[in-house]
Amino acid sequence: MPNSITIDALRVIDAIDRRGSFAAAASELYRVPSAISYTVQKLEDDLGVAIFDRSGHRAILTPAGKYLLEQGRVLLQATETLAHTTRQVAQGWETRIRIAFNSLLPIDALLPAVADFAKLGMPVDVQILEEVFAGTWDALHFRRADLIVGADDLSHPSGAFRTHPMGEIHFVYAVAQDHPLAAISRPLTSEDIIEFPAAVAADSARRLTPGNAGILQRQQTFTVSNIDQKIRLQEQGLAVGWLPECRIREQLGNGKLVAKAMNQVRQPLPLVIACHDDARGKALRWFWERLCKPEAFQHWLG
Repeated sequence: MPNSITIDALRVIDAIDRRGSFAAAASELYRVPSAISYTVQKLEDDLGVAIFDRSGHRAILTPAGKYLLEQGRVLLQATETLAHTTRQVAQGWETRIRIAFNSLLPIDALLPAVADFAKLGMPVDVQILEEVFAGTWDALHFRRADLIVGADDLSHPSGAFRTHPMGEIHFVYAVAQDHPLAAISRPLTSEDIIEFPAAVAADSARRLTPGNAGILQRQQTFTVSNIDQKIRLQEQGLAVGWLPECRIREQLGNGKLVAKAMNQVRQPLPLVIACHDDARGKALRWFWERLCKPEAFQHWLG
């Protein structure tokens, strides 16, 4: 049996309810009143229920009619969205873009671009994913993300990727202000730090080879999910380790963390923005151009 409920019939019921009468609905929909009455009567006959109570001076929705209208408006909105997104796709705009950022950078580094994109008024869903270390490349390589921000330029996998340099991220060896290592005035050695637990942010790579940096072979570790949690561990004095300088400027300024000189300096890490060579879409292109501007990350990177 064909579906008795059509989009046109739902539009008629919606117009009657909003305008208050069959005649006003007919005027809005550019139809004669008899056509509106016929549509309603046919729907009632097909469903075998009364949609309007006509016992009074004006037709009012029955409980079944109210339910039909409530659910029908969800369908009407869905059809409007479908029509709009179909035109949107035809014009080259994606319905969704997924951006993965390396946890070495704060989410604040990405939000200005997201705010600017929102001002365009395009109904493109923006999904932001946080990844750690090789997880950033993993997200792009296996197409969990369309665009990655802050990927390590030294270890990207083979593949047809387009990349753009962002700058270098600098690291400091940080300990809590009341940690025993904070009182040592000379550069720290491996022997100094090996007796204290190291905070480790677990690599989020699912299929690529995960990695880590700055951990001694015999050192106890506390493993967390991202750099924010690693910072908290080190603020509490529960662990020590290397941290991105741009992530802990506030803590270094207020004394919650102390930067320690090391006898072996850790080199800055070059970061890139990347996407697949075959990537298309106006939203991706917009974010690419916006994030590749020289000033996009100058506050965070050298």
